[in-house]
Amino acid sequence: MESWIQRAVLILSLALYSASGLAQQDRTVLDDVISPDLERRQIDEDKLDSENIEIGFYAGVLSVEDFGSNDVYGVRLGLAVTEDFFLEANLGSATLGRTSFEDLSGGILLLSDDDRELIYYNLGLGINLFPGEIYLGRWSFNNNLYLIGGAGNTEFADTEYFTYYFGAGWRLFLTDWLALRMDFRNHVMEHELFGEPKKIQNLEGHMGMTLFF
Repeated sequence: MESWIQRAVLILSLALYSASGLAQQDRTVLDDVISPDLERRQIDEDKLDSENIEIGFYAGVLSVEDFGSNDVYGVRLGLAVTEDFFLEANLGSATLGRTSFEDLSGGILLLSDDDRELIYYNLGLGINLFPGEIYLGRWSFNNNLYLIGGAGNTEFADTEYFTYYFGAGWRLFLTDWLALRMDFRNHVMEHELFGEPKKIQNLEGHMGMTLFF
C-alpha cells in the first residue's frame, strides 16, 4: 500500500515538473514574438507653439491691368481663430508703371508720379487645407495649403476703390516660430481713369516670412 502511494506521488511530481517546463518554454517563445529587439530611428518633428498671432512681411509682383507688372511689398498680421480658420490683415504698396497709351502718345501722362503710388489694405478669412509633413533627410517640416479671401480698399490716383480679393497659398514651418509663405491672389476692383467704369483684375504673387507669437 505504501509503495503504491509513493509511486502516485512520484508520477504526479514528474507531471507537474513537465508542465512547468513547457509553460516556461512557451512564455519565452511568446516574449520573443511580442517584444522584438528593434532599433528605432529618432525623428525630431517641429510642432507649433500655442501662440495664435502671426506677423510677417512679403515681396513679389503685382500685375495691375493697363499698368503692367510692378514690384510689391507688404506686411501682414494674422490671428488663428481655430485650427482650421484664421483671420489676416494685409498692407501692401507698389509703384505703377506707364500704360500703353502713355508710351504711344508721345509724352502725354495720365497720372503724376505721386498718383502712381498704389496702396492696398484688406482683411480676409483663410482656411487651412491638407496639413502634412515634408521630409528632408532626418528632418521633417510641417506644411499646409490654404485658401483665403476678403475685402478692403485700394488707393491710387488720389482715389480709394473698394476691392475684394481671393487666392491660395502655401505655408512651410521651418521652426516652431518661423514659417515661409508663398501666395497667389487676385484683386478685383473698378475704376474710371479712362472715362468709363472699368472692372479690372490685378494678379499678385509674393513670398515672405512670418513669425509666431
